[in-house]
Amino acid sequence: VPMAGATLHLPVAVGGFSDFMLSREHSLNCVDILGNSGGQLWPNWICLPMAYNGRASSVVVGGTPVKRPWGQVLAPGETAPRYQPSEKLDFELEAAVVIGAGNALGRTIAIDDAEKHAFGVVLLNDWSTRDIQAWEAQPLGVFVSKGHRTSISPWIVTFDALEPFRVAGPAQSPPPLPYLDQKGLRNFDVHMQASIRPQGGAASVVCRSNLKHLYWSFAQQVAHHACTGCNLQPGDLLGTGTVSTTGPGGQGCLYEATRNGQQPVALEHGGTRVYLEDGDEVELTAWAQGPGYRIGFGTCAGTVVPADA
Repeated sequence: VPMAGATLHLPVAVGGFSDFMLSREHSLNCVDILGNSGGQLWPNWICLPMAYNGRASSVVVGGTPVKRPWGQVLAPGETAPRYQPSEKLDFELEAAVVIGAGNALGRTIAIDDAEKHAFGVVLLNDWSTRDIQAWEAQPLGVFVSKGHRTSISPWIVTFDALEPFRVAGPAQSPPPLPYLDQKGLRNFDVHMQASIRPQGGAASVVCRSNLKHLYWSFAQQVAHHACTGCNLQPGDLLGTGTVSTTGPGGQGCLYEATRNGQQPVALEHGGTRVYLEDGDEVELTAWAQGPGYRIGFGTCAGTVVPADA
């Protein structure tokens, strides 16, 4: 059956969704935009893969429209919030581990066994409302600003398929604690990109990145998630967080690329973007390139539709 003639569905029933922050480059960009002039990460960032528990019920298959959500927003210069449609809707270029075999409640997962509990990898776009997020995030973190929609690709790429593309990954300093100390090649050389297609226009690539740059690995995600005895279950999603790299065009979301709206991004076929506009289609793609062959991840797309009145 040709893909164009097939209806694609969620590849798993997602019972739990946790979104990590595995990219050092993304994290440094965020603290810089937030005004940390020293460019220093939080003290715990280099000791553990940071994450929050997301909303599994709003995970959808790529191709599902993304309605612009409403929420509380504190406008610049105002002292009271308004309830309104988000004006800072953003995409996030991510991947995610899909858990295969889980662990019993109260049992941990050893770092050497972590990948045995991971069935494979999908693309993930954790659509973000930066204005709603900015107002609600203190002190307990994101909630409704991240819970309205998360898109994943319909294809799960197995670790067997990715095995030829293993790479070392960045050096970790200080060395991880023993339960996170993964030996050998931690990461995978997987090219990733995000494009924006305005309504009636052509697609423009706005970010190019690679999974090999992630500071924390898939295995470290799994081992840390279960380190207190949390019981992972088949179909659980563990997102990488935004995958960014250094250099022009390496920022995996508009929040980074525009410095929270201060520097518009030029589209390849004309026009600019600060944040996503109604009618924009965002498409994530990824692939691992071998000699004469390519392991593809399919696409993870979504079109922004107007908020309800």
